Amino acid sequence: MAWQGVELRLATAVATAKLGYWLGRSLPAGTVLLLRGNLGSGKTTLVQGIGQGLGISETIDSPTFTLINEYASGRLPLYHIDLYRLEAASIDALYLETYWDATEVAPGIVAIEWSDKLNYGPEQPLTIDLTYTAQGRQATLQPSTEAQAHLLKTLSTDELLVDEV
Repeated sequence: MAWQGVELRLATAVATAKLGYWLGRSLPAGTVLLLRGNLGSGKTTLVQGIGQGLGISETIDSPTFTLINEYASGRLPLYHIDLYRLEAASIDALYLETYWDATEVAPGIVAIEWSDKLNYGPEQPLTIDLTYTAQGRQATLQPSTEAQAHLLKTLSTDELLVDEV
């Protein structure tokens, strides 16, 4: 079944971080976020906001060269994965399903930048497409479960307009 997605205009990087903050406060353990968008579209900014929403005090950097950063100090672990520099065969060799199936790590939030490079993925991801235009960023959140769709209905755009996270 296809669930209705949510489209948001994010005028600033702060609004993008606030969306991430809301997601970090709201998402349950086991959620996999497939993040798609061009360079500069706000994927890392969104994940930084998620970390803040989870209560992670560490600096969250893009794992472009380390591939995977793990943060365990929040209400849930955050697994931040960046596939930008990898080819398909190298991605398969990472066995990323151990993160979304939580077979070797504690269940948490898995955020995968450049997820369009995956040859296979989780069964029930929350897909977030970020685009950048002259008017700012746009985010399209596409749920794959009823629970995700219900959660997205509770998102108030007013929360994204406040100046501070």
